[in-house]
Amino acid sequence: MVLATNLGFPRIGDMRQLKKAVEAYWKGKSTKDELLAVGKSLRAHNWQLQKDAGLSHIPSNDFAYYDQILNMITTLGLIPSRYQHDGGKVDLDTYFAMARGAQKGGVDVTAMEMTKWYDTNYHYIVPEFEEGMEPKLSSETVFEAYEEAKALGIETRPVLIGPATFTFLGKPQYEGFDHKAFVQKLLPVYNEILAGLAARGAQWVQIDEPVFALDLCPIGQGTIKAAYDGLKKPEDLKVLVATYFESLKDNAQLAFSLPVEGIHIDLCRGSGRGNTTANDAHKDIEQALSLIGETQVLSLGVVDGRNIWKNDLADSLTKVEKAVAALGSERVFVAPSCSLLHTPVDLNSETEMDEELKGWMAYATQKLGELATIAKGANQGRETIAAALTASNKAQESRKTSSRIHNKAVEERVANITENMKERHSAFAKRQKIQHEALDLPLYPTTTIGSFPQTQDIRNARAAFKKGEIDQAAYEEAMKKEIRMVVDFQHKTDLDVLVHGEPERNDMVEYFGEQLAGFAFSKYGWVQSYGSRCVKPPIIFGDVSRPEPMTVEWSKYAQAQTDKIMKGMLTGPITILQWSFVRDDQPRNDTARQIALAIRDEVADLEGAGIRMIQIDEAAFREGLPLRREDWKEYLDNAVENFRLTSCCVADETQIHTHMCYSEFNDVIDSIAAMDADVISIECSRSQMELLEAFIEYKYPNEIGPGVYDIHSPRVPSTQEMVDLLDKAKKNLDERQIWVNPDCGLKTRAWPETEAALKNMVEAAKIMREKSAAAKAA
Repeated sequence: MVLATNLGFPRIGDMRQLKKAVEAYWKGKSTKDELLAVGKSLRAHNWQLQKDAGLSHIPSNDFAYYDQILNMITTLGLIPSRYQHDGGKVDLDTYFAMARGAQKGGVDVTAMEMTKWYDTNYHYIVPEFEEGMEPKLSSETVFEAYEEAKALGIETRPVLIGPATFTFLGKPQYEGFDHKAFVQKLLPVYNEILAGLAARGAQWVQIDEPVFALDLCPIGQGTIKAAYDGLKKPEDLKVLVATYFESLKDNAQLAFSLPVEGIHIDLCRGSGRGNTTANDAHKDIEQALSLIGETQVLSLGVVDGRNIWKNDLADSLTKVEKAVAALGSERVFVAPSCSLLHTPVDLNSETEMDEELKGWMAYATQKLGELATIAKGANQGRETIAAALTASNKAQESRKTSSRIHNKAVEERVANITENMKERHSAFAKRQKIQHEALDLPLYPTTTIGSFPQTQDIRNARAAFKKGEIDQAAYEEAMKKEIRMVVDFQHKTDLDVLVHGEPERNDMVEYFGEQLAGFAFSKYGWVQSYGSRCVKPPIIFGDVSRPEPMTVEWSKYAQAQTDKIMKGMLTGPITILQWSFVRDDQPRNDTARQIALAIRDEVADLEGAGIRMIQIDEAAFREGLPLRREDWKEYLDNAVENFRLTSCCVADETQIHTHMCYSEFNDVIDSIAAMDADVISIECSRSQMELLEAFIEYKYPNEIGPGVYDIHSPRVPSTQEMVDLLDKAKKNLDERQIWVNPDCGLKTRAWPETEAALKNMVEAAKIMREKSAAAKAA
């Protein structure tokens, strides 16, 4: 029979229980045992939920206290030397030190680098491969999770990050790294894990290999082949290799040639469009059926693991029926496209959401039901799920015809976009001269990326306002008090360009989504971004427009508190798109263009209100890049065009900034230059300025703020540490190009570390100015 299966479930809990428990442990407000007890309770709940939904394969080892890649790093014993690991089992404090930094032996130890998980908004800890590292089984979490579920009477399918994917995710720390040789060093530990799971009674193991979503060169193909040729598993243990985030395309033959019992394919994303069309999905099934081994199982990812729209059950069932007709029901699994990690936990929590919108949606818990329903229809016939099919068809039709979806005025405005709307008045060289004279900033100007710590007082005021316990006037006064405090602090710290701190913003995307037409927001639609950081993505369900200004009054108030320059802070169209749950009934770029026009209106109004510097964050610019190079040009051309459409409505005197998060910039540097922002700030302190190299090699002409300290870690870097980083930047950049700023916004940090770090940062900038003056005087 066709089995309903799952690849992974959200670990944060429906009320973010994991976040709260982890942060309490970090703050010393709870014990290790209390944290572990929360984790155990969440796992048990998730397993039982999936069992009750009717799933046959339930994942284990998909839980992590911080990140699944960090789990795999500790399992394989690949602990960087700076953490002074003794070679035994990795303890929880070492685990968190790798993620966040710590003090070891009285010495500050930096966190490991973090970057985006393929083209998602999830961040993973980047493995570091030091010369001489020897993999060794150093955590038994995978065994413990399997046995924990078994003790509850639940058989699970343990999940491992695949050896090939793990190898390619890592960052070699020495010259001459050989991927194929390294993956072979990992195999004894993988084989030990497989043997251990088989001995404990496991029947299936899921090995995640999203590396198949990428363009694979001969080295990549050879590494994968070497990995699976060397994988020695007990005969009674079956392996499913899970590929996701893209169609297999030219990697299909390699995937189906692997000596494993099953292959999972993603039928929801592909061809660089974010959503696979029905024709694309059927082609992927046909390709799989032509290559699959005689006894291999085909797992079909028909339920979208990265979006919140209800499944079209009839369409999914047609795909499954096609595979069953060719293979028989015993060789077909029904599954989500990828782990459900990227979706919120339970739509039933949304008791305040309007019923029409809610009727179009499904969170992770509801997706479990969809999987079971599709499997039942495939096994017992469509008539047995007739009511579910009718409800599904009704939901699909409702979305097509609802008057809430389409806005003729928005569609006409998009149709009337001209090329002039995407061009600044003058080239950068001329603008730069005008801006330097108008702004009168020193060398190495200091600023921050936007947000300041969101204190409990801020959260309490926001919660009280939402509950109706305080009125609009009281809420606004609470926020203005916070803005005054933040501005005063920046004066005392002697920062050159100020921000208002964003106390009124719950999230850099959600805040705008709540104020734009065509968006809806949830109360409990949380997903994990990294570690304990959770975000609540807006829901784009219809045509987008800006009914009224969103940030202007806050920026005007903040500017009135200072004679210094106050940056206006906005989020760009690609980041809003990438970090939202996006409607799937039109091309993504159509939606992006609508958002760009809405943000353009805000930019124009900020300038009109006297704001002379406006930052339009495109943190997700690189993240949105399709996984296959053949799709890059279309995406990048559109992304650049949308940014310029947003920003090119201001005078030459107005300085446009943008910010980008951890990314490999080499592949997109041409497009970053084409955006023509006057200043770009980037995250690169964890990489010790390595990420700046793309800008250096390109001879990037505009100004740039390479982040000089890591805001994802609570440690306070010294002034000298930041001076050293700025010296690295100065070796290859004109000092008139360099801005001094943290890596990212400070929302998640506490005030004591923020004050200390910014004080050191400003002092570092002053030292650089003194060194510059001395060099000129010499």
